Amino acid sequence: MTTSVCPFSKAARPDDASARKQGETAVSGCPFSKAARPDDASARKQGDTAASGCPFSKAARPDDASARKKDEIATKGCPEHEGKLNKDSTDSATVPAKCPFGYDSQTFKLGPFSCMLCQALLYESSRCVPCTHVFCKVCLTRFKDCPLCGADIESIEADENLQKMVDQFIEGHARIKRSIVNGTEKEEIENDNKKVIYADVSMERGSFLVQQAMRAFSAQNYESAKSRLAMCTEDIRDQLGREGNTPELCSQLGAVLGMLGDCSRAMGDSSSAVKHFEESVEFLMKLPLNDLEITHTLSVSLNKIGDLKYYDEDLQAARSYYDRALNVRRDAMKHHPNAPSQILDVAVSLAKVADIDRTLQNEVAATDGFKEGMKLLESLKLDSEDSALEQRRLSVLEFLKKQVE
Repeated sequence: MTTSVCPFSKAARPDDASARKQGETAVSGCPFSKAARPDDASARKQGDTAASGCPFSKAARPDDASARKKDEIATKGCPEHEGKLNKDSTDSATVPAKCPFGYDSQTFKLGPFSCMLCQALLYESSRCVPCTHVFCKVCLTRFKDCPLCGADIESIEADENLQKMVDQFIEGHARIKRSIVNGTEKEEIENDNKKVIYADVSMERGSFLVQQAMRAFSAQNYESAKSRLAMCTEDIRDQLGREGNTPELCSQLGAVLGMLGDCSRAMGDSSSAVKHFEESVEFLMKLPLNDLEITHTLSVSLNKIGDLKYYDEDLQAARSYYDRALNVRRDAMKHHPNAPSQILDVAVSLAKVADIDRTLQNEVAATDGFKEGMKLLESLKLDSEDSALEQRRLSVLEFLKKQVE
């Protein structure tokens, strides 16, 4: 199977993975992961910022308001505490949850509800006839023989009962509540007002859905990815309605809406993609722009809208979005002058704006933009371990020199 490459980038743009030299490592996979965006912060030095593959990752949010106190969650990972109740609370008891289907870990693991092809949860479950093996509909239609046993596929039937189970599992994941259970006898206690609330299954629901969406997108099962992300946005919107526009929720929603935009564009729905990217920008603009990760995500969304406008030949609109992204990155560079990734991002944005200016026959402004980008990159000194940044710097610099020549 060939590695899927994000189809959203514009060829011949300096930050497009498809325009790089043959000697440069091509960026592949899913636009959700940092490595999939050529102008993404994944190329930054480890000390610049924490790279996170998911907007719900605890590591990405050191000040996460959802982090629980030690005395509010049950001990996990210790056999002596498995299944035992937390006796500290008189109102409720908490037991560490363990997903019976194996989906309770951040580590890569397949369960009985997973498609063996895209490795995400089944979506539109379809059964091979006559061998009865089940896969996602989109995944299965690419084969003439069963990819698991090799039997000829005479027909494909929808497995509605299995899909219903998968949907119910997703709906209940990380929201499991049961009546109190005695930790020793494992029997339900009657006539007791106490309730046991099962601890989070080690992944927040949003993180769980994004993980499944990332797997599906990597396998080009865009319908599945879009479905999971849509559920995630609904959850976050519900929280926004209850808690208001908190920075954490706005950041999460902005990131997930950007992922939805990527899915829509991969499916050829540019109008929906623009809508999702614009809404992503709307929520990200509500956040303080002194965080590198937020400003980078915001500028990437603006650039993607600009790309879509460029493909639609709306050059003035494209330039407007590229220019907004450039201003966001300039401000970020002022706050973080020693971040090499920010200097690279500014140079890329200068190239985008200058390229549009040249297309609009504004040659003076175009030349000035190209030269400013060259000056930034020529003065940028990188450490020997920053090989990825250096490769990208040379690629963009070569593009700029050719434009000036």
